[in-house]
Amino acid sequence: MTKLKLSAIPDDKAVKLTVELPATVYRDLAAYAEVMGREKGQAGPEPVKLIVPMIQRFMATDRAFAKTRRASQPPHS
Repeated sequence: MTKLKLSAIPDDKAVKLTVELPATVYRDLAAYAEVMGREKGQAGPEPVKLIVPMIQRFMATDRAFAKTRRASQPPHS
């Protein structure tokens, strides 16, 4: 079994954003969704539903971003 970085896709209130993706990136998203579905024995999520959790995961695991963000936040009193 493959260990994917994403699991459940939360349903949250969204801000509408329009983004253009290269066709290769969209095909990779579709393939990723297919693998997710196969692992759960059901249909995978729509590829567009993967974008937000992937960006969240990327930012959450980017150490340089976290360090810079912590440094720019005012100290707690």
